[in-house]
This record gives sequence, structure tokens and C-alpha cells, in this order.
Amino acid sequence: MLKSRVITAIVLLVLLLSALFLLPATVWAVLAIVMVMQGATEWSKLAKLGPTAGKAYWGLTLAIMVALQWLVPQAEGAQLASHLWIYAVSAVLWLFIVPTWMIASWKVENPIVMALVGWALLIPTGLAMMDLRAISPWLLLFVMGLVWVADSTAYFAGRKFGKRKLAPSISPGKTWEGVAGAMVGVTVYVVAVWSYLGGSMGGHAVLPILLLAAWWWVGLAIIGDLFESAIKRQAGVKDSGALLPGHGGLLDRIDALTSTLPLAALVVLLQILR
Repeated sequence: MLKSRVITAIVLLVLLLSALFLLPATVWAVLAIVMVMQGATEWSKLAKLGPTAGKAYWGLTLAIMVALQWLVPQAEGAQLASHLWIYAVSAVLWLFIVPTWMIASWKVENPIVMALVGWALLIPTGLAMMDLRAISPWLLLFVMGLVWVADSTAYFAGRKFGKRKLAPSISPGKTWEGVAGAMVGVTVYVVAVWSYLGGSMGGHAVLPILLLAAWWWVGLAIIGDLFESAIKRQAGVKDSGALLPGHGGLLDRIDALTSTLPLAALVVLLQILR
């Protein structure tokens, strides 16, 4: 299991890096939309939408993504404004709705509500992949790398030292020791990147701010991971799909990115507009 997980992760990383730095913007946008569509397919099954409703959901998701990327007028910042509003919806979802959802142990089975939640997860993530990459592929890689480091160090620290359960009713395998491992991992990651850039990220004064932001990002990543676990538990499945050997479905691989990339895009775009 661990071997196939590692091999799949390496293959995905090589493919992602190649696409991130080599593909033209239009092809990258198509790739991001394909990712959203695969996520919509898996989410429709978790939401138990049924065959007909699932196909309709898939088609509507595709239409929304195409419209947001290519049909919304780009003049006078109309496209940017639409993206910012979508990121704001994502922020409300992850900062308020999802924590309340998990604390209250809601069991939401209404297909319309679940479809809307799926859009709030997937559409902002796809747009963030396009917007952050358009600003800088390195920026997108930095944010995604932070999430990957947190996920990997939490996994290995949890396996080695894990004793105290983080959320046993949602995901029994996650522990507080894993969270501590993630915090240590992202601290090393941020300091290493900052040191490599020679302090060009803002000098010594900005390093504590970057670390605080990274630790907050770990919390967001954990919330995204736990939320998908809660949805899978409600659906009575272990994985969202079987697309990726050792990992399950696409949603199993990007769960933490759905709660982090849109908020990163929101913060970065707001800073640019200042």
C-alpha cells in the first residue's frame, strides 16, 4: 500500500511539474477544468445524486467552468471580480460553514444542498489553479508544496508517534501527533524556501509572518481533509474513487487543496489590487 502510494505520488509530481512549467495557459486551464470535472464525478457519487442527476451535475459544472474562464467579459476586471466573489464564497465555506458542520455532526442528505457544496469546493479550486499559475507558477507550486509537506509529515509522524486521536468519529487514523509533525514540516519548508531565496521574500521581519500564515494554512488543510473524510463516512465509502493507486480518487488527493488554494488566491489577488 505504501509502495504504490509513493510511486503514484512521484508520477503525479513529475506530471504536475511538467504541466505547470511547460504547458501554455490555455492548455493548463483545460487541465484544471478536467480536474474539476473528475472531482464533480466523484462528488456526485458521494452526494448520492443518482445517474441522471449526476450527469446533469457534470454538465452544469462544465458549463460553469467554461463560462467563468472564457465567456465572462475580461474588460474592466469583470472576470477578476467574478473570481473574487467565488473565492469569498469558498472562504465563508471553510472558515465558518464547514467547522460548524463538523462540530455539529450534520448529516446533510439533500441533493441540492450537496450539489451546491460540491461546487463551492471544486469550482474555486479550479479557478485558483489558473489564477495563481497566471501570476507565477512558482507561487502556485509554493502553496501546493506547503500542503503536500503538511500532509506527508502528518502521515509519517502519525504512523510513528500517533496516540491521541484528532477526530475519532470522523477520521480515526488522524492524530494530534500528526498535526504536530505537520507543523514542524511546514516550518522547515518555509524556512528552507525563505533561506534559498536569500530573504528576498521580505527580509527577516517577514519570516515570522510567513510562519504564522503557514501554520494557519496547516489548519485549513486539516479541515479540508477532515471534511472529505466526514462526507465519505456519511456516504459509507472508504475512498472517493479508484483513479489513483494507493490514494483512491482525485478528491482523496486534493481534499486539502480545496480548502487552501482558493483562500490563497483570494489573499494574493486582494494584495495585487491594493
